[in-house]
Amino acid sequence: MKRSTWLILSAGLIAILAAGVFFDRWRNKQQLGRWLRTSRTMATSAPASTTPGTSKMSATETASSRPLPTDAKGRTPNRLLHEKSPYLLQHAYNPVNWYPWGPEAFAKAKQEDKPVFLSVGYSTCYWCHVMEQESFDNPDVAKLMNETVVAIKVDREERPDLDAIYMNAVMAMTGSGGWPMTVFLTHDGKPFWGGTYFPAEDRWGRPGLKSILRSISEAWRTKRADILSSSQQLTRAIQESARTGSSTPLTTGVLEQATGQFAQQFDATYGGFGLAPKFPRSHTSSFLLRAWTHTKDPKTLEMVERTLDAMARGGMHDQLGGGFHRYSTDAKWLVPHFEKMLYDQALLARTYLEAYQVTGKAQYADTARDIFEYVLRDMRDPTGAFHSAEDAGEVGKEGEYYVWTPQEIDAALSSEEAALFKRFYGVTPSGNFENGATILSISTPLDPFAANEQRPVSEVRRQLEAARAKLLAVRTQRERPHRDDKILTDWNGLLIGALAYGARALDEPRYAQAAREAADFLLERLQQNGHLLHRYRDGEASIPAFLDDHAFLAWGLMDLYEATFEARWLAEAKRLTDEMVRLFWDDTAGGFFFSGDQNERLIAQTKELYDGALPSGNSAAALVLVRLGQLTMDKELQGYAERTFQAFSGQANQASSAFPQFLSALDFWVGPSQEIVIAGDLASADTQEMLRAVYGRFLPRTLLAVHPVGEAAQTVEALVPFIKAQRPLQGKATAYICKNYVCNLPTTDVAKMMTLLDDATQQR
Repeated sequence: MKRSTWLILSAGLIAILAAGVFFDRWRNKQQLGRWLRTSRTMATSAPASTTPGTSKMSATETASSRPLPTDAKGRTPNRLLHEKSPYLLQHAYNPVNWYPWGPEAFAKAKQEDKPVFLSVGYSTCYWCHVMEQESFDNPDVAKLMNETVVAIKVDREERPDLDAIYMNAVMAMTGSGGWPMTVFLTHDGKPFWGGTYFPAEDRWGRPGLKSILRSISEAWRTKRADILSSSQQLTRAIQESARTGSSTPLTTGVLEQATGQFAQQFDATYGGFGLAPKFPRSHTSSFLLRAWTHTKDPKTLEMVERTLDAMARGGMHDQLGGGFHRYSTDAKWLVPHFEKMLYDQALLARTYLEAYQVTGKAQYADTARDIFEYVLRDMRDPTGAFHSAEDAGEVGKEGEYYVWTPQEIDAALSSEEAALFKRFYGVTPSGNFENGATILSISTPLDPFAANEQRPVSEVRRQLEAARAKLLAVRTQRERPHRDDKILTDWNGLLIGALAYGARALDEPRYAQAAREAADFLLERLQQNGHLLHRYRDGEASIPAFLDDHAFLAWGLMDLYEATFEARWLAEAKRLTDEMVRLFWDDTAGGFFFSGDQNERLIAQTKELYDGALPSGNSAAALVLVRLGQLTMDKELQGYAERTFQAFSGQANQASSAFPQFLSALDFWVGPSQEIVIAGDLASADTQEMLRAVYGRFLPRTLLAVHPVGEAAQTVEALVPFIKAQRPLQGKATAYICKNYVCNLPTTDVAKMMTLLDDATQQR
């Protein structure tokens, strides 16, 4: 090994042995704000006396005892062949002797006295593919791994609990994180060294995986006591570092503080917040829309619109096939990381719909429709639920599926169509991507572009739509990137809510029907003995659900109720929320643990609050508790909501912009909020007219219920008791605008209803 390489790696090991000193500094209040903005929050410990991997869901020992058949090339698979995860199956023919997470791997590590090598990633992760090709499929590297460690492969999307714990450890050790994640563990699952992507050989003055394996193996033999001591300190710090509970009050001041922080982070030139790479993080824009409803500050709305406009026109938006890529590698939203995630589609669709309700601008409705058409066409499983993600492309060919050369466009379109298309989407001979190809983007919006062309907007729009359809048909003939077809409860819950919201805002019943079918599948096939499960694939539902599964699905079902007024969705949301409280609530400090009583007991529990690419489970849970507690008049749920806000008040006050979804829930809590009850026959024209009027407004602090006529009324009354007195007047649909269950005089006039609603939603 080169001397420089050894010094670098030794420095890393020395840092591990000094973990206790690091965490003393990390707990310093001056460091907390920065940590919260870049990492997830961590929580109190769970008993760690169990063997890693021992859980009700593990079938590792049974699976690994089955015969392992060779493939057509004569390659012998490893134990991952029996797994359901597409990510694990991608590694099933590596020469590495991979194990899935479970007791078998830890028993082998203990028996052979080797450290555990934990590799965490997901199937559409580009750099995970790179590391596989460079290292895990390399016979020399695999041989060294098999000799020095016991290797475990984990799909972070299947096991977000494992990912959260060990990512927190890597973040603490290195100051950054990502995937693929590499962590070395002791025999009881405690981390002692880690990082993210490592090349096979030493490169860029940094050690490669081979050097790391040799150094870790040597340290394991010669410095075992130091490693075990530092791993215990690191684990203890993870367990203790972010205990919730605070006496700091949460007021509307924290909402104003967050708005100010976002204004400081805002990129006034290109939109978005912060520097490249830029993530959509659409719950930031959703929070700012809520802030705008109070202040009517045009600068707040400008931040949202400029960001949404730039994203929709940029290369991060798939201009042909619809939907959004994961993030932009540059500040201009032009060059994306090309993978597509289901959760991004759900969150972005909702935000564009909210912007449409606020501004009335058709372009935002069109972008939301574009997202929905993509997921319904390309991500929907025959079961009615939705797949998880699409890959960015093969290693070395990332984005190739999505980009175009002028020659390819000329071959597919008429000369007139091609010329117009290339001008509008910026396709040039030199291109803006690799090898002269172009990522489609829009520099000039349609209306001014048509004016420059001296042609009617409708004509230009029609010609561009025809050209897009032809090119999309050509694109479908290309080799499509890998799709991860597993069905995750939490991500589907987000999409169910977005589809339901879209059905309301766009008056599109088929979106509601798609949401119904997905919800039916989750409730029928992803439950066992009344308990929710996390993942479905290839006929198997498995893994006890986590906090996010309960919170996101309950959120989606509440939205589905407000789109259909079928009481069963509200009843299921209530049942899931009650179960969420029972399984995940922290009786000591408040808030919700990520893992609950049904999940595997790991070395620590985490308690997530940071709203990153996804809202945290606690943020979603807080919103569900507020909405459901208020609608059903359940004082106990409202009490849990209040204690959740109190539990995280210190963090929210200290780094408010890190928690936009949490603050959106707080905004609902502090109000003013109101209840709208429309009493009448759901099938009648006057009831539907009232509903359409309400659906057209952005009402983020409003609960909506229909008090139907006939026998159906009793079911709803049992769930929403305060509507019993709200009944139709003179056989007509009647609106009741209420605040804290105290209602204005009822009206059968839509215009009067909206006036009353405007009065009720005045700024606080």
